[in-house]
Amino acid sequence: MAQPEMTMEDFESLLMDSFVDNEPLEGAVVKGRVMAIENDLAIIDVGLKTEGRVPLKEFGAAGRDGTIKVGSEVEVYVDRVENSMGEAVLSREKARREESWVRLEVLHEKNERVEGTIFNQVKGGFTVDLDGAIAFLPRSQVDIRPIRDIGPLMNVPQPFQILKMDKRRGNIVVSRRAILEESRAEQRSEIVQQLEEGQVVDGVVKNITDYGAFVDLGGIDGLLHVTDIAWRRVNHPTEVLTIGETIKVQIIRINHESHRISLGMKQLQADPWDGIDAKYPVNARFTGRVTNITDYGAFVELEPGIEGLIHVSEMSWTKKNVHPGKIVSTSQEVDVMVLEVDPEKRRISLGLKQTLSNPWENFSEQFPIGAVIEGEVKNKTEFGLFIGLEGDVDGMVHLSDLDWQRQGEEALEDYNRGDIVKAKVLDVDVDKERISLGIKQLASDAAADNADAGGLRKGAIVTCTVTAINDGGVEVQIGETEVTAFIRRADLSRDRADQRPERFAKGDKLDARITQFDRKTGRITLSIKALEIAEEKEAVAQYGSSDSGASLGDILGAALKDRDDQ
Repeated sequence: MAQPEMTMEDFESLLMDSFVDNEPLEGAVVKGRVMAIENDLAIIDVGLKTEGRVPLKEFGAAGRDGTIKVGSEVEVYVDRVENSMGEAVLSREKARREESWVRLEVLHEKNERVEGTIFNQVKGGFTVDLDGAIAFLPRSQVDIRPIRDIGPLMNVPQPFQILKMDKRRGNIVVSRRAILEESRAEQRSEIVQQLEEGQVVDGVVKNITDYGAFVDLGGIDGLLHVTDIAWRRVNHPTEVLTIGETIKVQIIRINHESHRISLGMKQLQADPWDGIDAKYPVNARFTGRVTNITDYGAFVELEPGIEGLIHVSEMSWTKKNVHPGKIVSTSQEVDVMVLEVDPEKRRISLGLKQTLSNPWENFSEQFPIGAVIEGEVKNKTEFGLFIGLEGDVDGMVHLSDLDWQRQGEEALEDYNRGDIVKAKVLDVDVDKERISLGIKQLASDAAADNADAGGLRKGAIVTCTVTAINDGGVEVQIGETEVTAFIRRADLSRDRADQRPERFAKGDKLDARITQFDRKTGRITLSIKALEIAEEKEAVAQYGSSDSGASLGDILGAALKDRDDQ
């Protein structure tokens, strides 16, 4: 039977079918059949002009144990349709990798775990086989804590978390640490749910830092702060704790969101501050040990858990502006006096100098007013001289007490630091810790005679001549005598606005009242303020009974006019 003649349309159709059947396969995973096995190579037909050769080792266990045989159907990756030798270039490994990429991308999108095997160490980490796809495991992502020996983890199937995938570059980054942290978080959450604040538990000291210790409570760590180790001062946790030690602690606080647990040891002991007022009453004396020294004072332990502060101002009667470390030393036993107790703030103020005799009281008893002393000139100022005395105290000779005849500034030039001088005790103020001395009073008998000749007595009103002016007041000569005195700033006027020494000039005449005259020391105290107050009282008494309706200002004005007219 004759075959029908092929038309042009039939030829075009066959040609198009040929193109469809033979479309490029490069870069695709296709199915093929094993045609032969030669020298550890599998000859595979994938429907191209020629077969391709694939090493049996690329089939893994199937290639090694002989499972791959002639006729077996396998999937391979078409790398090239034809090479220079006219053979197809096929790869089983790339096929497996492509299959794995598709599967891994799906798992990555779902944030699910993948299984893999660490098989090699590279720079910065390790390589992991994810069933054909090779991933990178950074060293920091191997475990929660650094691991020295990675050996036990090599070639062992285990779960990983995919952190990053880049198919274009063929990069996959995985983490084993993320899996461990997730499991640990679940475990911590379960343990935290079983714990309660106030509960007493046993724990093992896991790590020690400067600020405390981390204690393992059986799968979760709690922080034992250094201030909660003991009631007494603990400078460093290693003074009390050692790593690996089992201790009993109380749970102070639990943060269920962050799973942070605060622990305490001292809470299991009685609070030594209970009834502190009765144990350490004010003005009582105790012996303690210096535990810490700062710029502002020293801390003294009275008993374990009870510390008091000796402020720098309470350390010495005479050593002012001296660092506490130059007065006491750490671990030194000292006697102290309780000055104040504040149970709420848990503070005790102590005094060191209060346990020692007051040198100003001692001086006052040994050298009463009028006594003559001898000392070294320690300092020279515009106000006078500071003299070093017995008992490590200083006395001051004011400018006005240097010489009967000369002005204070002139007499001051006769003295220098280091000079040994004699002086008379004029006054001792124990509360203000001041000793007033006079050098000119050593000639007090002549001064007293001079004062008697001038009719000077307490309460007398005298006319004076200003001889010197300074910030503290004015120095004056009384009448026609050779007696000099000093009027302090506060005594220059009843009105504060006029208590200014600069409103006077050298040579000015002024009236003042003698408010104190000590014949023993020859010291005279003058006050303009006292005179003004006395005149005001006198004016009120003299004119106050008048029914004229005059004001106090009118009364004082009239009184002052009468005085000026006399």
